[in-house]
This record gives sequence, C-alpha cells and structure tokens, in this order.
Amino acid sequence: MNEIRHVVFDLGQVLVAYDAERPFRRLIPDAAERKRFFAEVCTHEWNLEQDRGRGWREAEELLIARHRDKADLIRAFRANWREMIPGSIDENVAVLADLIRRGYDVTALTNWASDTFAISEAAFPFLQTFRGITVSGRVGLIKPEPGIYLLHAKTFGLEPGATLFIDDNPANVATARTLGWHAIHYVSPGGLKDDLRRYGLLE
Repeated sequence: MNEIRHVVFDLGQVLVAYDAERPFRRLIPDAAERKRFFAEVCTHEWNLEQDRGRGWREAEELLIARHRDKADLIRAFRANWREMIPGSIDENVAVLADLIRRGYDVTALTNWASDTFAISEAAFPFLQTFRGITVSGRVGLIKPEPGIYLLHAKTFGLEPGATLFIDDNPANVATARTLGWHAIHYVSPGGLKDDLRRYGLLE
C-alpha cells in the first residue's frame, strides 16, 4: 500500500492532549454533578458549534439564558480553556516529524475554534511544520461533514486514493473512507505506529 503520498492528521487527542473536564475537576469537585454539567449544559454539541465558527460570547449567552444559575461555570469553560490542553502527545509528534523528514506530504484537518487554535499555534511549535492546516472555525465547516474534507483536499491538492487520514473519532474516519481516502482510527501511539507500518510509511 505504498501509493500513499499525503498524510492528514487530526490534532486533538492525536497530537495535542485535550481534556475539557480538567479545570472542572477543581470547579465542580463532585463527579456526578460534573458529569451532569457536561451532559446538560456545556455539552459536546454546544462546543462543536464554536468549532464551526460561532463566537464564544454568543455561545455563552445562549446557555446562560437557559441555565442562569450556572452562568459563572459556563463562562469558566472559555476562561479556563488553556488548562484543557496540558501538552502534546510527544510519541505521535515524533512520528509526524519522521514522516515529514522522509518526504511525505503532511497536512492537518482539525475541528477547533479559531481563537483557541491561535493560542495552540503559539504553544506548540510543531504545528508550524505542517504544509498547511484546515481549521474548522476558520472555514465554517466541521468534521464529520464531507464539505471540510473536500475543501481540504482541494486546498492542498490531495489525491483521495493517495491520502491517509488519522483521527480518533470513528465518525470522522468513516467520512474520510466514503470519500475515497485511506483512514486510520487512532487509539494509541503504539497502534498508530503499527497501522503506519502496514501502509509502509514507517520502518
């Protein structure tokens, strides 16, 4: 399977660690209460709209109108966002560097709010090593919707059959495959290396 020329990385939980609950373990010490907060207030679906491009002020006001007693905690999500990304996943960053060193065309396709991605760019220099990155919040499209994959492929001149996509979300992987991309469901650094060896991309 050495026809692969393009490798497309997801970022969150593949190259950058992300844990939305991290600051809230301090702010909401009770585990059951914290679980309800993320299930009913600052949900994954709510946060995904910031990844699509919705501004934080609008997002906060929307939730505060429904949960006035949780206003401070709702605002704390963005205010404490930097704490949610404790560091890079160094073993995978080393794989990224090796692929680039060996001449593969490497780009990234990520669901990420525009303003918080700018913070991440400053925090993680390895993000500058990609040939390019499509950030959902900057283009108004999100995975797993096909449009952002098509835009990424067009922007960077990717041939679908020669493209390998790596993502920790099975739905995102499934969309890539329906568009003719090869795709790896990322689970662990060791599993990623095994998958890349199967594609002939690592020794």
